[in-house]
Amino acid sequence: MARVFPEGRLVYGMQLPVQSQSTIYAEPWEAAAGAAELAEVARAADRAGFGYLATCDHVAIPRRLAGPMSTVWYDPVATLSFLAGVTERVRLLSHVAILGLRHPLISAKQYATLDHLSGGRLILGVGAGHVQEEFEVLGVDFARRGAVLDETLDALRAALGPEEYPEFEGERFSFKDLGQLPSPAQERIPVWVGGSSPAAVRRAAVRGDGWLPQGDPREKLPAQIARIKELRAEAGVTGPMEFGAITEALYVGEPGWDTGRRTLTGKAEALAESLREYKALGVDQIQVRFRSRDSAELVDQITAFGADVAPHLND
Repeated sequence: MARVFPEGRLVYGMQLPVQSQSTIYAEPWEAAAGAAELAEVARAADRAGFGYLATCDHVAIPRRLAGPMSTVWYDPVATLSFLAGVTERVRLLSHVAILGLRHPLISAKQYATLDHLSGGRLILGVGAGHVQEEFEVLGVDFARRGAVLDETLDALRAALGPEEYPEFEGERFSFKDLGQLPSPAQERIPVWVGGSSPAAVRRAAVRGDGWLPQGDPREKLPAQIARIKELRAEAGVTGPMEFGAITEALYVGEPGWDTGRRTLTGKAEALAESLREYKALGVDQIQVRFRSRDSAELVDQITAFGADVAPHLND
């Protein structure tokens, strides 16, 4: 079991715009954007030293949720594969893949191929999901989605391993004598578990190599991190664990427009000082999000963060 990023350094990554357009976080300009803007932003983040780029996952959004969630959700495997071809170093994170919607051999085939083609840049972020109709239309038991995800993760560990003919025997899934090449480029695909519920935290502790919180404010992170460490110790799970956090919205410099009262704005040194607090709380990687009025402004923000803020994150 290996860490994705070096221990003791605060790493920064970002969820990409355009590919998921929930009204909670999407900017107005994203509605008319597409592949060109997505590639432009990804290349900027790659150049600016971002640790990872992330994409979301939903198959189908019911009408009752289409208002807040929108129906724009790009497929994560297709999107990350496209981004692998236009970037060089940055890691590719599914944040998060709802693995219970698919048979583990399908997920293994998709993500092994993605890792193989990208030269070993995949981080598999996973979550249980929350949209009941999405599960029902695909024939998956929504009420049992946590148990389905647990078994899917165990099956994936086998299917994403080095064996040409992986074997697994579980309650829902079993397979053997079925060849699955190409293998991933990485010896072990890092699995980061998303979610902040007690069940998600336990899943991260027992089955994850990392934890992706779901909107926990700063003050709640230390207790969650301590709980995961406690659960790992109880379960006898050894090896490194990488803890994440999603930061407040950011704007490097003085915006000159209304970025919202919760947005952290100002000089690079002040932003870095605020973000360094995450490291003191036990966080290894932060997912940052910038306010912007068009893709060019977002690229400028990413570039400024990489040049002016990032060098001070580990002072």
